[in-house]
Amino acid sequence: MYSAGKRNKTGSQTNIKYISVFSLFTFIPSLLIAIFSLFLFNFGIQNFFNEKITQAVNNSYDVAQNYLEESKLTIKADVFLMSVGINRASGFFYSNQKRFNDIIRSEKLLRRVDDIYLIDSSGNILFSETEKNINELILPSEENFSDALGGLPVILPELEDKTSALIKLNNLIDTYLYISRNIDPEILNYLNETEEAVNFYYTVESRQTGLKITFAIIYIIVVTLLLFLSTVIAISFAGRLTKPIINLITASENISKGKLDVKVPDVDTDEEFKMLNKNFNNMIKKLKKQQDKLLTAERYSAWETVARKLAHEIKNPLTPIQLSIDRLNEKYSNQILKDKESFINYLKTISRQIKDIENLTNEFSSFARMPSPVMKKVDIFLIAKRAVDFVNMSSKNKISILSKEEQVFTRVDEEQIYRVFINLIKNSEESFLEKKAKNQDFTGKIDIEINKNNDYIFIQLTDNGTGIRDTRKVMTPYFTTKKSGTGLGLPIVSKIINEHSGDISLNNNRNNEGLTILITLPINK
Repeated sequence: MYSAGKRNKTGSQTNIKYISVFSLFTFIPSLLIAIFSLFLFNFGIQNFFNEKITQAVNNSYDVAQNYLEESKLTIKADVFLMSVGINRASGFFYSNQKRFNDIIRSEKLLRRVDDIYLIDSSGNILFSETEKNINELILPSEENFSDALGGLPVILPELEDKTSALIKLNNLIDTYLYISRNIDPEILNYLNETEEAVNFYYTVESRQTGLKITFAIIYIIVVTLLLFLSTVIAISFAGRLTKPIINLITASENISKGKLDVKVPDVDTDEEFKMLNKNFNNMIKKLKKQQDKLLTAERYSAWETVARKLAHEIKNPLTPIQLSIDRLNEKYSNQILKDKESFINYLKTISRQIKDIENLTNEFSSFARMPSPVMKKVDIFLIAKRAVDFVNMSSKNKISILSKEEQVFTRVDEEQIYRVFINLIKNSEESFLEKKAKNQDFTGKIDIEINKNNDYIFIQLTDNGTGIRDTRKVMTPYFTTKKSGTGLGLPIVSKIINEHSGDISLNNNRNNEGLTILITLPINK
């Protein structure tokens, strides 16, 4: 599914390659470890059930059983020997009860038994010497009493923590000797553990095939999970590694098609890739600027040709028209007696319009014949001050120069940069006229800020005029929003800045309260 989804995407082969390599490098060691582990497990199981261990388990169990058997034989011998001594002293049972009891107690100490009772076949206790409560005595069964009638010791059924025996006292009527010896708790615990160990051993032995299968299934599941985890990590790592490369490939393909508005997206990746993306975006930005400058230069070249031809074609008929008007004025002004004043006004209107057309053609010629810049090292601050001082001689608006630097030197064409300041200030003052017509108390304000860093000079002009409705078209030659404008002021500024390898941008202030123009010029030493 993953490879199918990625098949037609850029970088899919690299992605699949990294994922395959990661998965392979995980699968092969896991498989080898699995085989080795299964071998070790099988070897361990086989050794666990070898002949020596089985014999040792059986021997431990036999030792435990022999201990119980020996305990039974011992208690059986003790009860018999004690019965012999008590039978001999049976006469004291009727004549000297205290002496009889002392003899039983001495037998108890001699044989090291824990409990001793004399009982009848009905279960009545005739004598007892024990550290426990008499009520804890578990009476023998009728079958045990019957077996003891022959005068031989009878081993009673095993209790949890003691070994007991019963024998008939022949010299006493219906009297039985009942003794028991406690088994050491540690030995009992050992016996229980031995029995449990033996049972567990043979249980495991009977299920060893199932254990092997279970172990194999568990290991396969673990290996599968590890393989899945490694594949997920491989996908993540491959994506992290190839995504920046894919982005660069996509961006380069778009650049090859002439699309310079693309940008390599920022992704969370290694610092080296981040730096590569940043440098690539800077390269695209520079290519975009160079393309814009080239297109601007081509447009200006085309407009210069149009302006030159237009000025030539318009100027040619202007002179004969003006001469004809002068001759009409000389020849017919004195001959026309009726409505002479209107005739003269018509001629003046025609002359005035011819003058306006001549001024316009002069602007066209100026734009077309703009010379290449002559660079020399000058102080931008002094150029701006010169332009402001010139405008202040006739302006009633407030114009200020703000600069953190006392001197801002670079290599430019002084007269052309001076013309830039004049045109920009003139453009702002023309916008003030519109506001002044609506509000006689309005005062125009222009702030010129000049700053620099190691590479560039930044000139920012901000006014509080009307702004510009379309900041994109305003740089197009002959486009104007003013009734008497030629549409060449800002295009001339843009052309000058472009030929100085600089940039210019226009942005309306908030609420259309004026315009901000930012000019960036490189520092050439």
